[in-house]
Amino acid sequence: MFGFEYYTPTKVYFGKGKENEVGTILSGYKARKVLLHYGSRSAVKTGLLGRIKKSLDAAGIAYVELGGVVPNPHLSKVYEGIELGKAEGVDFILAVGGGSVIDSAKAIAYGLAEPDKDVWDLFAHTRNAEACLPLASVLTIAAAGSETSNSCVITKADTADKRAYDDDLSRPKFAIMNPELTMTLPDYQTESGCVDIMMHTMERYFTQGGNMELTDEIAEGLLRTVIKNAQILHTDPENYEARAEIMWSGSLAHNGLTGCGNDGGDFMSHMLEHEMGGMFDVTHGAGLAAVWPSWARYVYRECLPRFVRYAVKVMGVEPGATDEETALKGIEAMEDFYHSIAMPVNMRELGIAPTEEQILEMARRCAVTVGGVKGSAKKLNEEDMAAIYRMAL
Repeated sequence: MFGFEYYTPTKVYFGKGKENEVGTILSGYKARKVLLHYGSRSAVKTGLLGRIKKSLDAAGIAYVELGGVVPNPHLSKVYEGIELGKAEGVDFILAVGGGSVIDSAKAIAYGLAEPDKDVWDLFAHTRNAEACLPLASVLTIAAAGSETSNSCVITKADTADKRAYDDDLSRPKFAIMNPELTMTLPDYQTESGCVDIMMHTMERYFTQGGNMELTDEIAEGLLRTVIKNAQILHTDPENYEARAEIMWSGSLAHNGLTGCGNDGGDFMSHMLEHEMGGMFDVTHGAGLAAVWPSWARYVYRECLPRFVRYAVKVMGVEPGATDEETALKGIEAMEDFYHSIAMPVNMRELGIAPTEEQILEMARRCAVTVGGVKGSAKKLNEEDMAAIYRMAL
């Protein structure tokens, strides 16, 4: 195992009705004026936003609203939030939604903390943040793990650049997690979220070094739990226990826990999907499902022991005559699982069919973003990235 730093300062309030306590909780952070940031009008239609406002009113906390966040959140909305926050004197941001809303809130928080600098510089990796406004979330989608992570991803729509920035400054102060709030989600969103949760764990699992037995056992248990409950929710979407298991898994998958002791993870499936999302605006989790099998078949020989362990301990595969046979059976079992929850296993099933020119452009952008070469299971260059995209057709 390798040495590591583990930092998860976010306080979690988990359970039914916890969103009604948000005013009292925010009072403890001396918030004077809050930006309520949310996505579609579902937060309004379900009454969630009304309950939050009622709680803030009772606590005497002023607020201003900004809705309209879309999946693969746009830089333009971040800029709008920064300007609104400046004009209104906002000192705390409360994201009401899923990963896209929380990511947008984090970017706004960076921008408000350093108002004389362009926040996109962080995502372009031309500078590092020096400050970030405090923020928190009321989670409505279990997927990204952004409610307890240091990560956020923003899309610059005019150039189709989808970029991530990771910094502990943006770790939320608290997360309110009521599994009931996820029950109104369409099945496609629920299952896409389950894929994202698993992938956050798998990116840290398929590595070449530093693997720690305890971390592996935690990761494998989490993955088995998501597989089981994703299938339950596919046919029983109002199952509270399954919703709770998935919601908590989402946080644990991306707060650093499943990467303790390893080399930091692979994350090439995520980077490949980011370019797909930037170019075609696909749902993130579904995009990950569409690209992972091709990535796995491209790299498994260089990371064979990990793929064998995954096949046996996570997918329940009976070992084959050779390790290679076992690894491939594990990848096939993963594809069967994706299909069992109506997720794609290639780009055509996802609904996109990039041209060769688009494949080369995605590979070029991906290579530029990662600095030329990236990966742990196997180091990938631009040519490798293009090959995986072709396989995923």
